[in-house]
Amino acid sequence: MISITTSNNKKVYFASDQHLGAPTPETSFPREKKFVSWLDEIKEDAEAIFLLGDLFDFWFEYKTVVPKGFVRVLGKLAEIKDSGIPIYFFVGNHDLWMNDYFEKELNIPVYHKPQEFIINNKKFLIGHGDGLGPEDKGYKRMKKVFTFPFFKWLFRWLHPDLGVKLGQYMSVKNKMISGDEDAKFLGEENEWLVQYCKKKLTENHYDYFVFGHRHLPLEINLSAKSKYVNLGDWIQYFTYGEFDETFKLLKH
Repeated sequence: MISITTSNNKKVYFASDQHLGAPTPETSFPREKKFVSWLDEIKEDAEAIFLLGDLFDFWFEYKTVVPKGFVRVLGKLAEIKDSGIPIYFFVGNHDLWMNDYFEKELNIPVYHKPQEFIINNKKFLIGHGDGLGPEDKGYKRMKKVFTFPFFKWLFRWLHPDLGVKLGQYMSVKNKMISGDEDAKFLGEENEWLVQYCKKKLTENHYDYFVFGHRHLPLEINLSAKSKYVNLGDWIQYFTYGEFDETFKLLKH
């Protein structure tokens, strides 16, 4: 378990669901610039940065090829990491085919499932959030297929011009991108991530559960000493998390 202690008025930052490339590279370009400007701001007092998935609307790593574009955000992440600020990346359902590109090129660790961290003596469980909790069985089955090594091997045989175009088309078809129908608060009893967090609390104590995926900024007290936070998105809300002694959900 990684432990982080902030010093000299520094903070830990969290962001999720930028979906760069959706619905087209041209229309997402202003979002990329806005996100890069946020990274420029927080690098001045960041102790660490957590990116909780779906940074890209589609991402697939061939052995020698990655999707073109996104040079501004990739360059900024490289600059920040090279300056000595740790960055932790969690894959989402739109960039779940991320392999080792971030680790080799940017020296940024990549996580494929929720991880525990200790930040300023507070226990966090952090992840993207897709496929957790009860129900959503169709997506869980689909994810098993998409992450199965044979399926990835088969997709890799598609020429990148065809494979990336097909992947981008399928990603944009996902209705979560629109930020409307699914991005509505359903009530605690119907929020699968809330149910997941409550179940985890019966096994271990966590001060904070921090997830993305829902495209909806949420702060829900699970108990007197435990809180669930959903970071929202950078399509409609442009929200992010900030933590030093307490967790704040803020808007850029």
